[in-house]
Amino acid sequence: MVRTSPERVGLVAGASRGIGAETAKAFAAARYGVVLGARDAHALAGVVDEIEAAGGAAVAARTDVGDVASVRALVGLAVETYGRLDAAFNNATDGPMPSRLAEIDPDEFDLGIRTNVRGTFLGMKFQIPAMLASGGGAIVNMSSVAGVRAMTNLGAYVTGKAGIIALTETAALDYAEQRIRVNVVAPGPILTHHLERAGGEAQRMAAASVPMGRIGTAREVADVVLWLCSEQSSFVTGATIPIDGGQLAGTKPPLMYRQGEGMAPS
Repeated sequence: MVRTSPERVGLVAGASRGIGAETAKAFAAARYGVVLGARDAHALAGVVDEIEAAGGAAVAARTDVGDVASVRALVGLAVETYGRLDAAFNNATDGPMPSRLAEIDPDEFDLGIRTNVRGTFLGMKFQIPAMLASGGGAIVNMSSVAGVRAMTNLGAYVTGKAGIIALTETAALDYAEQRIRVNVVAPGPILTHHLERAGGEAQRMAAASVPMGRIGTAREVADVVLWLCSEQSSFVTGATIPIDGGQLAGTKPPLMYRQGEGMAPS
């Protein structure tokens, strides 16, 4: 059944917690009708409750982003509920724990590729036709600074996130003339449940790797996603947007050698 249609409708895959949940709430605060998908149905229900308690509109469905029928159903839920789809954020990710390449279990590697590359492909495959039927739209995919510049011990993750950038650029070219924009965000260290669980020392080390000297927040990522889905970015497509405090700009060591003077703060 189609509800009273909001002005815009946004879909978030990987919305049960962290950046995905924060983005879903930001969409709702911006008066989008929101559709949430993730594997954890209980956590999704909690996000829906938060959105509705704040006066927003949201529905959710348990979703496996690597499964054709599951992703088709999630997009179908958006159209059935609100009558259209205007924006989508493909945020789901999975894969092996950090280890050197030869030590990665092949099944775990496949899981990383299935969730990141196949999941993003399937999301766009079904989101694009729904957006074409609505006259256009905007898709934002989730990569990482690791998708732009490789990091040790993250073979599956780096490969998956680099593949997402390639898919994004291809889709942006394929649909540029049909009013569908496709972009990708590449966050650096962000304070989500993963980094929270890692503890204070891991957070300090992550902050030390960032030229701005701190880790980012989920809301800072959500704000960029919403901007990329808005008319304020209407001439932006095929772009990779770092949200990294300057990490991809280059190296900023704490000390640098000065000829004849020894080491000094950079």
